[in-house]
Amino acid sequence: MFDNLTEQLGGVFDRLTGRGSLSEKDVKSALREVRIALLEADVALPVVKDFIAKVEVEAVGDKVLRSVTPGQQMIKVVHDALVDMLGGNEEAAPSINLAATPPVAILMAGLQGSGKTTTAAKIALRLRTKFNKKVLLASLDTRRPAAMEQLAQLAIQAEVESLPIIGGQLPVQIASRAMTHARQGGFDVVILDTAGRTSIDDELMTEVAAIANVSKPTETLLVADALTGQDAVETAQRFHERLTLTGLVLTRIDGDGRGGAALSMRSVTGLPIKFLGVSEKIDGLNEFDAGRIAGRILGRGDIVSLVEQAGEMIDKKQADKLAAKMKKGTFDFDDLAKQLKQMQKMGGLQAIIGMLPGMGKMKQKMDGAGMDDSVFTRQLAIISSMTPLERAKPGLIKASRKKRIAAGSGTEVQQVNQLLKMHKQMSSMMKKMGKGGKKGMFGGMGAGMPGQMPAGDIDPAQLEQMKQKLGAGGLPGLPGGGLPGLPGKK
Repeated sequence: MFDNLTEQLGGVFDRLTGRGSLSEKDVKSALREVRIALLEADVALPVVKDFIAKVEVEAVGDKVLRSVTPGQQMIKVVHDALVDMLGGNEEAAPSINLAATPPVAILMAGLQGSGKTTTAAKIALRLRTKFNKKVLLASLDTRRPAAMEQLAQLAIQAEVESLPIIGGQLPVQIASRAMTHARQGGFDVVILDTAGRTSIDDELMTEVAAIANVSKPTETLLVADALTGQDAVETAQRFHERLTLTGLVLTRIDGDGRGGAALSMRSVTGLPIKFLGVSEKIDGLNEFDAGRIAGRILGRGDIVSLVEQAGEMIDKKQADKLAAKMKKGTFDFDDLAKQLKQMQKMGGLQAIIGMLPGMGKMKQKMDGAGMDDSVFTRQLAIISSMTPLERAKPGLIKASRKKRIAAGSGTEVQQVNQLLKMHKQMSSMMKKMGKGGKKGMFGGMGAGMPGQMPAGDIDPAQLEQMKQKLGAGGLPGLPGGGLPGLPGKK
């Protein structure tokens, strides 16, 4: 969603960092470009004006102009202003308020089609897996066909219970029954999925207010579609005028919108953004973090989120076995296949590249070269066409075997050669890093990729967080920080 904005801001800062010194005129010229970039990204005009005013006060002072690295200092000023625009560090508190006598009610509100029902199930899954809460999902949508059945199916996917469906009840009656059922069943949390409308009207707001009166929710979350741009901001304002909201959830943040709603929402409404919906999958929900989003917008990546995703999705026993093989330098094609599948689980090549610092230009080159997640599928097909012995001992694969593998996988011998070369490079890299321990791992971040991440683009705070999260075990699923899905240099 932020790709265009990142590209435009990257161009501005590339020009600044290429200079040994900056004048006040240089800074003001750059800020004009930043202003245009934000407006083109559909950020609300009052938000842009306030943002530019704050940055200008800092940027034209001695802190930037007299700095040894004024370009980098300018980026830091903009980064800090972005973080402030998105809510600063106040979101450090738990994203969901569960500080009440169980069962705690969470009320979901929003317009029809915003992803409210799916988001309710995603939050239920998160509460069950991360906080070990017993969650009840209840659909109060009596108007949309099969809305209740949809939530019941999503509850099965999230492995939580859903309120039994009884026809003919009104939404307020269902809410009351849900709270009673939760108290009797020993549930910790009840998530109430209200009905939506195509637009805000008195009937909708009266109904939601009555449900809130019955359930006494600790959280009333508005779910808004980020792709609707400033309409989402207006929707949030109008809901908040009629209903006491406690937070926002922005869905379809992985879409191709301009990102203005996400950047404007916090400043315009004064409400914290709690979560971001990043895919249609049941686990496609991220906690909102102002610092990480600002880092991604400025092309500094979000490697802490990448590490968290890897930690959640990778089996620790498998990671330990791989670490032992790395030290011995016995990384085979079965291991590589597991790595490729793990990367697919983490969102694929584009998602991972987007979280790595300094990789914005690499992403553009990949798009231009037509490189996408099909590279994983092709490489897995090649590996699947090998015999168990060939996967275990790649050195056996000579000319005749290459032809057979290529024919069996529907690829060319040249592509088989590329995979063999990549495997050899990764094996060599892992053996060296296995000997080097943690120092070798961090020193090798980016190895295995065409080019390496510029160290200056890595946020020191992110790097420290990453080290703490990784501990001694390294980054599971991404050995040495490398990306096995990318071919090495030709």
